[in-house]
Amino acid sequence: MQNLYHQVIWVTGASSGIGEELAYQFSRRKVKLVLSARRTDVLSKIKQQCAHPELVEILPLDVLEFEKAEQCVKKAISYFGQIDMLINNAGISQRSLIANTTFQVYKHLIDVDYLGTVALSNALLPHFIEKQSGHYVVVSSLMGKFSSPYRSGYCGAKHALHGFFDAMRMEHEKDGIAVTIVCPGFVQTNIAKSALTADGSLQGTNDNATANGLPVTHFCKKMLRAIEKKKFEVYIGGKEIKGIYVKRFFPKLLHKLVLKSTVR
Repeated sequence: MQNLYHQVIWVTGASSGIGEELAYQFSRRKVKLVLSARRTDVLSKIKQQCAHPELVEILPLDVLEFEKAEQCVKKAISYFGQIDMLINNAGISQRSLIANTTFQVYKHLIDVDYLGTVALSNALLPHFIEKQSGHYVVVSSLMGKFSSPYRSGYCGAKHALHGFFDAMRMEHEKDGIAVTIVCPGFVQTNIAKSALTADGSLQGTNDNATANGLPVTHFCKKMLRAIEKKKFEVYIGGKEIKGIYVKRFFPKLLHKLVLKSTVR
């Protein structure tokens, strides 16, 4: 089990939800943190609420600006001299039927949830190879393992993350690089409120499944344990986790169960 004490951890999507809570829990362990998101003002408030704000740096980042990935990596490294772990947490969800959804919505989901993560991870890879150590943590979803109506583009982007980072793990294990893919089920965040609808506008409302999901503090404690153990893949949630195993052995049954219990 790896000791996170005094490691340098870079968290994207750190302005709310899972990313924000990770900042608080890491800071209590005296981890050196680089927090990234688009909203610098929000990140500044989160920094001041951390247990050790003197060990926290803020790096504004829009994952859609692929061409700035290398520049952002250099800046992140400059704060503490290295990066030991990158937590790819930035992302956005979807709530719309395929027949109603514009292509631009699908492109945006792929750009944010998949290509933004790939661009940043690729830009950091030479640093990890040079120091012969590093840990990528990728926040995927149970929707990266099986699908659900109203989430077609989101599911597609999350499935793609698994394909890419499984290959990353295989190619760079020799360089001391680990990959942990975290698959949340329903967690009490704003993911449903900020989900894209058919025309690209935000849904703006929560859903019952998300509202009744795992408290984010509880989720992040489980996530940290998985990171410490350098697990390849971990599923964190409630009864929805069973879908992973039903899909593996009884895919037609899962099809029927998901249709029966679909939540927008």
